Amino acid sequence: MNATLVAKNLTAGHGERSLFSGLDLVVAPGDVIGLVGVNGAGKSTLLRLLAGLDSAEDGQVRLSPPTATVGHLPQEPERRPGESVRDFLARRTGVNAAQTALDAATEALVEERPGADDAYAAAFDRWLSLGAADLDERAEEVTASLGLDTGLDRPMTTLSGGQAARAGLASLLLSRYDVFLLDEPTNDLDLDGLQRLETFVRGLRAGTVLVSHDREFLTRTVTKVLELDLAQQQVNLFGGGYTAYLEERETARRRAREAYEEYAGTRAGLEARARTQRAWMEKGVKNARRKMSDNDKIGRNARTETTEKQAAKARQTERLIERLETVEEPRKEWELRMEIAAAPRSGAVVATLRAAEVRRGDFRFGPVDLQIDWADRVAVTGANGSGKTTLLAALLGRLPLDAGQAALGPGVVVGEVDQARGRLFGTDGAGSADGAGGASGGNGAGGAGGAGGAGADGTPLLEAFRAATPELDPAEARTLLAKFGLAAAHVLRPAATLSPGERTRAALALLQGKGVNLLVLDEPTNHLDLPAIEQLEAALASYNGTLLLVTHDRRMLDAVHVTRRIEVAGGRITER
Repeated sequence: MNATLVAKNLTAGHGERSLFSGLDLVVAPGDVIGLVGVNGAGKSTLLRLLAGLDSAEDGQVRLSPPTATVGHLPQEPERRPGESVRDFLARRTGVNAAQTALDAATEALVEERPGADDAYAAAFDRWLSLGAADLDERAEEVTASLGLDTGLDRPMTTLSGGQAARAGLASLLLSRYDVFLLDEPTNDLDLDGLQRLETFVRGLRAGTVLVSHDREFLTRTVTKVLELDLAQQQVNLFGGGYTAYLEERETARRRAREAYEEYAGTRAGLEARARTQRAWMEKGVKNARRKMSDNDKIGRNARTETTEKQAAKARQTERLIERLETVEEPRKEWELRMEIAAAPRSGAVVATLRAAEVRRGDFRFGPVDLQIDWADRVAVTGANGSGKTTLLAALLGRLPLDAGQAALGPGVVVGEVDQARGRLFGTDGAGSADGAGGASGGNGAGGAGGAGGAGADGTPLLEAFRAATPELDPAEARTLLAKFGLAAAHVLRPAATLSPGERTRAALALLQGKGVNLLVLDEPTNHLDLPAIEQLEAALASYNGTLLLVTHDRRMLDAVHVTRRIEVAGGRITER
């Protein structure tokens, strides 16, 4: 059905910190609204409010018609113990809840309870509208088209990260909600998945609000942009697509700065004039007193008249200042200024694989021969499950090989941002988007990857961070984390409880806190906000060590200079 979601005067915050207030939004059929803002601006909070999962401090959200269905697909799909792929898809598409409601309505109908007829009709309509009648048939078709060949009865907890990403995409492609609320749907998707998602979103007739930090995806899909400007405490809705938003935002910010500078200049000029006029007035009074004579009435009157004129001018200037329309100075936005600390250069050969093979269940990686030399800048691409993360783990010596050899060169100091952001927090690659599942576990090879299991037992972020950077004292560690937007409220929290964006910032802070000469980045843009992604790209431009970059971010692949490109497919590599 055609449905419209309306939010009126929404206000939300965390504790004493305000996120946004007075937010108005209309999501009409066919709208694709991109929700943008820095990490912590309240994007996920707003989606939960629109979905009715949380209550706003003020304001209201309503649906027209009230029976419309709203699908909220959160940032990290929850893998529940004992839940099969089939059950996961039924839950994410809303079919599971609709089936439960239909079963209850059927029981009420059999028992002839009052109002049971209407309740059953409403439950049955909802069950049909969500696509429950043929979900199994469609699920078989969609999962097969995505290359998810595990079978629908496979437990979700046994899937690799890449398989879980495909299951998450399948749940979206199978959904038939009247309004879609999508939180970071592009995370962990390969290029084929991104193209499928773009086609799906562009073809929706339902209203959609989505959060994504994939700039190319935003450019290709959104029709409007809602900006949560945390620095200015403003909510701004821009018509047109993402490119138009960037242009309009830049123009608006330039005009706001110019308006403030004009106001500040005018006020400063008037205040300087008022000070001069008061000084002249005071000087006139002093002169009048010094030259005052009972016999010189004419001169005394003249001096008094001059002084009064100066006083009148000063009062007139002060009134002009009072009547000036105040223009608030635009608040300076917090900006991440990222650098990658460099260690002394390693030897000429950084890492090698010789006839390397890995076997994990049905997955086969190799045999692979590869040599990474000093100052190589390598982009590693390939579909989910092709073996990219396995390749990295094998090169770093973290993954036991079933055949062949792997070696790191002399003097290599590794700095790593792994895909699961688990090297600092003790999860060690449990969410790997690779065919080998959790193959990237084990001890780090040094640098930022050497945090081991810090944080897994509730260790505070600061303590886990210092375990990885023992050369920093507590004050230096706090200062560095604060530069990455992790302030006092974050550093004392258990590291494992940080949001995905906060975990990514902490991992990037490690790269600045400890010198590295082999930088390994596995999907580094996942969960990063747009300004932070641009800062990372700038930092990579000035980094002169060896780089291994795995990313599906098309803008990053264009922006970051690389000297080699390696394509991974079916556990084998080709260089192009």
